[in-house]
Amino acid sequence: MKKYIATLALVFASFFAYSQVSCCFVKKDGMQLLASNKTFIKSHALPKPYHHVSKAGGVMVEFKTPDDQMAKGFYIPADKPTEYTLLVFQEWWGLNDHIKREAEHFYSTLGNVNVLAVDMYDGKVATTREDAAKYMGGANPARLEAIIKGAIAFAGPKAKIATVGWCFGGSLSLKASILAGKQAAACVMYYGMPVKEVEQLKLLQTDVLGLFAGKEQFINPTVVKEFEANMKTAGKGIQTKIFDAQHAFANPSNPAFDKAATEEAWGMAINYFKARLK
Repeated sequence: MKKYIATLALVFASFFAYSQVSCCFVKKDGMQLLASNKTFIKSHALPKPYHHVSKAGGVMVEFKTPDDQMAKGFYIPADKPTEYTLLVFQEWWGLNDHIKREAEHFYSTLGNVNVLAVDMYDGKVATTREDAAKYMGGANPARLEAIIKGAIAFAGPKAKIATVGWCFGGSLSLKASILAGKQAAACVMYYGMPVKEVEQLKLLQTDVLGLFAGKEQFINPTVVKEFEANMKTAGKGIQTKIFDAQHAFANPSNPAFDKAATEEAWGMAINYFKARLK
């Protein structure tokens, strides 16, 4: 069955037409530039070991990207045909087992929704801060965009796309919703650097739920206020919550994991998605 799903992924991704917004994130954004900041690097606690065994039939799949390459993702198909697909975006560590667990958590909670956790590093997974900084800071923006577009195409031209991500993935979640164009249905971003260009934000076809950490130095409340103002200027809806917690507070494998903040943020995210994916 898993091989069958993987084969379908290759076939469908090859035939689906690209209908996303023509928007190029050609420069490294503020999130990637943080990878060279020593304080930012040191602020990330090393994740606790975790090995994920899928209980929902999740498998690794491949799909074609518009730069004539292939990309990968951890895919959990819905039990019944559905128009909704949730794209899940990794932290700066990469598509590790923690992200697969989170993808499966969304899958089991949201109900009949396809879930694809996208591998944005083409197979690389960091286990040290130094490697994470190298992978995030060194990622080619054109390749990141191509992977996102390939993931949207894999979902299909008629799919309604929801996105979620943490840290680097929070930034990618917002970008993916912009790139999804009229297919965008919902966007949740956890403590990621927002897109700052108002003209790019104007391309959004969905509102945004932003969940941020008030105790962090970099993606701080000032950044959040600027994001809110830019979204208002762009004429887009936004809801934010700044938690009294550190960056990466919602990662259970993070030694600084904040259970109370995580549960509140999770409830907000699930209610947000359920109101839009129906």
